[in-house]
Amino acid sequence: MSDTGAEVTRVQLRHGLRIATLLVAMVTVFGPGLTNLLSNLDRYQSPLAQLAAFAVLGAVLAGEAALLVRGRSWGRLRRPAIAMVLIVSALSYVTLPDGRTSTSVDWIFGAANWVGVVVLLDRPLRTSASFLLAHELIALLHLLLLDDPTRGDMARFATGSVSVFGLPLCVAVMASVMRGLSAAAATSRREIEQVRIAEAVAAESHGRRQQRFAELSATTIPLLEGLADGSLRPEDPAVQRRCAIEAARMRRLFAEADDVANPLLHELRHCIDVADRKGVVVELDTRGQWPEPPVAVRRDLTEAVIIVLATAVSRARVTVMGSAELVSVNVVADCRELTMPSPVTPGVEVEALNSDDSVWMEARWQPAS
Repeated sequence: MSDTGAEVTRVQLRHGLRIATLLVAMVTVFGPGLTNLLSNLDRYQSPLAQLAAFAVLGAVLAGEAALLVRGRSWGRLRRPAIAMVLIVSALSYVTLPDGRTSTSVDWIFGAANWVGVVVLLDRPLRTSASFLLAHELIALLHLLLLDDPTRGDMARFATGSVSVFGLPLCVAVMASVMRGLSAAAATSRREIEQVRIAEAVAAESHGRRQQRFAELSATTIPLLEGLADGSLRPEDPAVQRRCAIEAARMRRLFAEADDVANPLLHELRHCIDVADRKGVVVELDTRGQWPEPPVAVRRDLTEAVIIVLATAVSRARVTVMGSAELVSVNVVADCRELTMPSPVTPGVEVEALNSDDSVWMEARWQPAS
């Protein structure tokens, strides 16, 4: 089953449980609750108070039905609704005949509990349990303070509490378990999605590296073969220059896989390190801030720098300047005249000026607006 299908199923299950709980509450309130109320109406101290309590419970159930139809929850109205249920429970017990707690005359004992659970069904289990305890406590206080109960009265109350407290609590437990399973499933789905994304990124990065290795092999392998068969001499300055260029390209390739804040500077430092190893003193200066260039753009911006640094005799200065509209990498070095490679990526421009004993080169990139 797809993630979307599983989520739809969970929503439908929660909605179905909410409907079932509402139906149980309505059957309880409008069935035995209303029957007991009407059949004992003349026995109450204030029949009007009992009818008002019943009307409030009915209104709460009607509100739940309306919310279900609209696909909404109680939200900010939940607390006032629960407060009204508890208030009318207390009102009903105040006008209840003495000695009738948890009997058929006490119609609200087995009705208000379900109404409260209906309102609190999508809340944590402790909330529903607290309401049921409060409902039990109201009935118990009436029994203890006003009825002067016998052992039989207490036994009747305890027996009735098994269903009045236990059955709604079981429904609340079921709703809590479903919420927990839904939350666990959502967490697992997010983790699986993150793993899939990480695997896709890793596969894409691996593919890019494989492509770059293939590109480098076109220039690196002939150099290594020439050094191996003796056709190229390590003491030849041209061969040393080629080795420095390929070494810098390899260092740049490895640096592309690093997770850093400024990839362009990070890759430039790796390129400069190769020049440092062959005795060239390189200064690196940065000015401004710029958006992160794509990998292909960074290769074009650093390629000309690699060639200049590989040819430099003793010193070089690399300056990176950037803004939201332009990224510029320029290098000045004491080397002979060079031919700069043409950029591969559209939007990158390379310009070079040669003098007798130095070269100035600039590579520019304008981010797309």
